[in-house]
Amino acid sequence: MTSPSERPETLYEAVGGADALSQLSNTFYEAVLADPLLAPVFADFTPTHIEHVAVWLAEIFDGPARFSGELGGHQALLRAHLGLSITEEQRVRWMELMTAAVEEELPDDELLRRRVLEYFDWGTKIARSVSADPPGTDLGDPGPTPRWGWDGLRR
Repeated sequence: MTSPSERPETLYEAVGGADALSQLSNTFYEAVLADPLLAPVFADFTPTHIEHVAVWLAEIFDGPARFSGELGGHQALLRAHLGLSITEEQRVRWMELMTAAVEEELPDDELLRRRVLEYFDWGTKIARSVSADPPGTDLGDPGPTPRWGWDGLRR
C-alpha cells in the first residue's frame, strides 16, 4: 500500500505507465472476448483495439497525449461507440471484468484502484449513452479528452 506522500503525481505514473496500461488492456480484453455477454459487442475487434485503449488510458490518466495527437481524440472515441446499443447489463459486466483486471494488474494501492475504477464507471456510462445513437450521428464538439486524477475528473 502506498502512502499519500509517496504517491506519484499522476495516475499514469502510479499505474506503472504505458507498459502497465497495455498489460491491463490485454488482461481485460482476454476476458471480454471469452465472455458470452460481451463478446458480441466486440464482433469487429482487432488486436489494435488493445493498443488504442492503452493509449487512450495513458492520456486520460495524464500520460502522453497520443490519442488526441494520433488517433482522433475524444470525438473519435465517442464515434467508435455509436450504434453498439450497449445494455446496462453489458456495462455492468464490463465493469466486473475490468475490476478483476485492475485487481490483477495494478499496484496494490486502494486509492489508485478506486480512482481508476471510478473513471471506468463514469466512462462506461457515457459509452452506453452514446451507443444508443446510430453510426454517423453528429455528436457536436465533446471538448478535449478528459483527464482523471487523484481527485477524479479534472476537465
